[in-house]
Amino acid sequence: MEKIICSVFFILSLFSNILFAQEKVEKKEVVVYQININSEINATSHIYLINGLKEANAMNADAVLLHLNTYGGTLVDADSMRSAILYNPVPVYVFIDNNAASAGALIAIACKKIYMREGSSIGAATVVEGMSGQALPDKYQSYMRSIIRATAESHGKKTIINGNDTIYEWIRDPKIAEAMVDDRIDIPNVIDSGKVLTLTAQEAVKLGFCDGIAENANEVITRHIGYKDYKLAEYTPTFLDKLKGFLMNPAFQAILIMIIVAGIYFELQTPGVGFPTFAAIGAAILYFTPLYLDGLVQNWEIIIFLIGIAGIFLEIFVFPGFGVSGILGIICVTTGLAFALLNNDYFSFKEVRMPDISRAFLTVLSGLILGFVIILWLSTRIGKKGLFRKVALTADLENSISVNPAEHGLVGKTGTAMTVLRPSGKIMIDNEMYDAISNQGFVESGKNVKVVKFENMQLYVE
Repeated sequence: MEKIICSVFFILSLFSNILFAQEKVEKKEVVVYQININSEINATSHIYLINGLKEANAMNADAVLLHLNTYGGTLVDADSMRSAILYNPVPVYVFIDNNAASAGALIAIACKKIYMREGSSIGAATVVEGMSGQALPDKYQSYMRSIIRATAESHGKKTIINGNDTIYEWIRDPKIAEAMVDDRIDIPNVIDSGKVLTLTAQEAVKLGFCDGIAENANEVITRHIGYKDYKLAEYTPTFLDKLKGFLMNPAFQAILIMIIVAGIYFELQTPGVGFPTFAAIGAAILYFTPLYLDGLVQNWEIIIFLIGIAGIFLEIFVFPGFGVSGILGIICVTTGLAFALLNNDYFSFKEVRMPDISRAFLTVLSGLILGFVIILWLSTRIGKKGLFRKVALTADLENSISVNPAEHGLVGKTGTAMTVLRPSGKIMIDNEMYDAISNQGFVESGKNVKVVKFENMQLYVE
């Protein structure tokens, strides 16, 4: 009997030790990952958040704390950041340290819990135009109303049982979120129509848009989230992150497209390979490289862009005029540049939203239009002096011939191309220099040419 009792105690002791050891193995250190967004919401802050969330997920962090202080920024980047927060597997909490205005309010509402510092505010999410601060047309406001309302709704409802009645209330009231955008919304005891809603910390707590007030991030983690002992990891931006964010700014991307267009045009007007070519190639590299590293651009999009460039060159040098090759070339260039900005899966665009498509083509078209404007402006100012003096074919008034070349019967004569004719350039006939235009295609420097006609005071050769 004693042996049986001892055996039972031994087995129970062994079993309890196994459970204790297993519990000890399973118990791990709590990790809270902090991401700081203390500036304008733009491509750079978007990169910070995405990279930070990736690191937090990779280290199996228990929570992500977004330390937020911003007056707002671009809607496109804010929407992408909102989506990343909503669908991140690790819960994201936000500590508003002073301001969460405009795009910042949208990002904050996407987080699981909102904590604010005393004296901070959240709201004023009307979509405005750049530095002017003027509200954009209602189609922009409508989209912002929709996504901020949907973001508030994503947190669901809480169930309140009052006697025999069951009441379902929004955790974050979508109408209050919408009032941060639309000044036409009237909520009794909250906001009158004609005003855009902005909440203080105390008001946000009262209306359920703030889950607690704290003075610092540590108080948020220990007092509100409930992690007394934790390890804090923090995202540290690299120089590459900052550079990539700058290069992916839509305004800078439009400038790069402008340089690509202008570089190609001016290279076609100058002999040899010079500065315009290197400028266009450099701008194309700066445009595609950060998008490629970020996983947005794919090989086929770069190939389409290069096919477009080839089509434009064929139109100029092989098939003079403006026909199918040139039109297809412009379409391919535009498509390649725009698709590079979209997060598509090869040829599948199911996950790409219409606002992203609109933003991509708007960026590209802005750059193209700006490029053509710059071309027209510089074309009227290029001369013998200045940075672009080598682009122009200027006439030397002292040494130029003062008589009508038709009087010398130049039609039918042969000469030598002194510069590349693309299609215009200079030729030498009987030791005299003339401006001429290639009748078909282009002519390399040093080639023999023949004058085929003289029209509108201009020689045409082939």
